[in-house]
Order: sequence, then C-alpha cells, then structure tokens
Amino acid sequence: MLNIDLHCHSNVSDGMLSPAEVVARAAANGVHVLALTDHDDVAGLDAARVAADAAGVTLIPGVEISVSWRGQTLHIVGLRIDSSHPELAAGLAGIRAGRIERGRRMGDDLAKSGIPGAYEGAYDCAVNKQMVGRTHFARWLVAQGHAPDIRSAFRRFLTRGNPGYVEHEWTSLESAVNWIRASGGMAVIAHPGRYAFNARDLHLLLDAFRAFGGEGIEVITGSHHPSEYGKFADLARAFGLKASRGTDFHAPAEGVDIGRLPALPHYCRPVWQGWPELAPHFSLSPA
Repeated sequence: MLNIDLHCHSNVSDGMLSPAEVVARAAANGVHVLALTDHDDVAGLDAARVAADAAGVTLIPGVEISVSWRGQTLHIVGLRIDSSHPELAAGLAGIRAGRIERGRRMGDDLAKSGIPGAYEGAYDCAVNKQMVGRTHFARWLVAQGHAPDIRSAFRRFLTRGNPGYVEHEWTSLESAVNWIRASGGMAVIAHPGRYAFNARDLHLLLDAFRAFGGEGIEVITGSHHPSEYGKFADLARAFGLKASRGTDFHAPAEGVDIGRLPALPHYCRPVWQGWPELAPHFSLSPA
C-alpha cells in the first residue's frame, strides 16, 4: 500500500521535530509521500527536501494558512506550492507578524487569570520565534502543571470562552486560496471536523471554498474520529471536492503518529490523483 501523509508540522511552526527529523520519522514509519505543511511558514521545506531525497521519500511542498471566516479560525492547507512565489511569501509574512502581537495578548489574558509569564514561556518553547502559537502555550501550561496534557490544556485554556483565548483576525478565505493557487498549488480544507460549524455553516464554507477555487478537503486526519470519516467523505463527493489524508502530526507523544492512518474510502477522489511526483510509486497501490 502506498502510504501518503499530506499534513505534518516541524519545529519551524509548532511541531517538536526539525524538518529533517520529521522526514526521518516518516520514512521509518513507512511513509512514501509526505507533505510538510507548517503553519504560515515555508522555511523548513529546503531541509525537508534534502532529507527526503536521501531517505527515498517523495516530498510535497506545503503550508497551512490561518484564516478567519464567519467569526471562526480555520486552516487551509496548500499542497504542491511554489514556496518562493512572491504573492504567497508576502501573504505569509503578514500573517506571521500578526502572530507575535496575538501571542502577547494571549499572555496578558492568562496573567489576568493568575498565570503570569505564559508568553515568555511559550516563546522559549518555540524554535521559530516568529511562530509562537497556541501549541507552544499549551506545552508550557503542561510543563508548569496547569494541565496534565496538551488536550487538557486546550480544553481549559486557549479556546473560546477560556483564559488565554483572544480574538484575532487572520487572512480571508479568498486570499488564502488565491495565494495557494497563484503559487501553482492546490487548496485543501484542513480537519473540517474541528470547527464548531453547524451543518448550514459547513455547507456555506464548502460552497465559498469551491467558488474561490479550493479543490480538496481532509477526510482522513488525526483530528477526526473514525466515526467522522464517512461524513466528510460524503461531503467531499457531494461538493465535488477531492479527498486528502494527513495525520496533522506535531510530535511523537501528541496525537496520531505520522503515517498511521487508514486508507481513504474507496469512492473518494484523492487529491494526489494524477500527480507526476507519484510516478516512481505507481507499482504500489495507493492508500
């Protein structure tokens, strides 16, 4: 079976491993095709490409873009992007600048709740100091004993209605899709099951996304419960979207390990259908 994982993170954003270490773990876990999709930054792709070439892994250049839509934050994955494209690069730089200001406000909000020093702690946790994010805050909160694990840290803090959550305006859905398409890439909605949308809003999102030129949706992902796979496979088919598969890997002890996912449902059209990069693997059956 061809093992394809199209969503993972390195320490360039909020992962724990370097880009080369992510590739090495993917290779050890039997991944044949891997997309590195760090949040709002593509600085890890060159190192990942070198490591992938050495390991015999096909690397798909990617990114995960932070978007605001109808008052909620969602993420759009770009696959097969040209990471040097000026429109994409300028857009991502603008988002990273906003991340720094958001992080300081998150720290201030936690301090008001009796937890001082959170921004400084999260900053220390981040390898890329431009990319301090909620996961870094969550790791610091766990290390300080405010939560037993990452999942609990997000339940108690950092989410809407809880200490450490601040409103922030990311880029628009249209802009994110346009940047990805301008760079030659394919736009995919990341882990749709994570968003607090009712059925109507989810359908509106899929309609808008497709109208802007979006092409895919994550069906099999570490953020989805297995009971949700069929729901999002059916939505992909209903809205004419291709299906993607990715663990959303961040660290060995956090969530699903890289490459450890079931196959897409047989009736899905995979996002990788027709990709020439997969030609060396055509002797294998796609997962």
